[in-house]
Amino acid sequence: MHFYRSLRELRALSFDLDDTLYDNRPVISRTEFECVRFLQHYHPALSGLGQYDYERLRCELRQREPEIYHDVSYWRWRSIELAMRKAGLSESEARIGANSAMEVIMHWRSQINVPVETHSTLEKLSTRWPLVVITNGNASPEACGLMGYFRYIFRAGPDGRAKPYQDMYQLAAIKLNVPPCNILHVGDDLEADVTGAIRCGMQACWINDRSCNFASAADARLLPHLEISRLASLTALF
Repeated sequence: MHFYRSLRELRALSFDLDDTLYDNRPVISRTEFECVRFLQHYHPALSGLGQYDYERLRCELRQREPEIYHDVSYWRWRSIELAMRKAGLSESEARIGANSAMEVIMHWRSQINVPVETHSTLEKLSTRWPLVVITNGNASPEACGLMGYFRYIFRAGPDGRAKPYQDMYQLAAIKLNVPPCNILHVGDDLEADVTGAIRCGMQACWINDRSCNFASAADARLLPHLEISRLASLTALF
């Protein structure tokens, strides 16, 4: 544990989900694979769709509608619907197909291997402070057994713009009835989690579990209050 700034009194903790509480990379890789495979088998007109084609459609959609990235589920749904319409399916067929594809996506998106250390750490922390989630993603804490530790779950899209925008940080402070300066946000992303939280007036903990160097990191903007390499280090704050 390395301190860059003095900590103020802690009255609540907020957490990013993906790559903070578990390794999200294999989950996303499998989800993308299963999504494209589902589309290829859904309709003969989509049998030739490849991963590159799907990603290109997603990029084109974001270029036309930049704000769509704030809601990743809706962005995925629109991308799939677009792929189906380009393949010749009717508007209603594409909507039905996109709904079916999202069920597949959310199934695989929730196949998360949460480390035992994460469970034990959150259990200990939750006895001392109220905990909340602030995430840009659409993973389900309920499906992976994390829901019981958190007072609230805030997701980009339904609960505001994606981090580093301040919407969800501010909403968390309001719902908890705790000043932002007394909330410590924990996350792996230096821009979304550290810079976003500090600009909102919160304290920030950077979980650096990949041996990165803050001084040379391209996305380093504002110093976190502390840096840890393991989630369990947070129990030392008791």
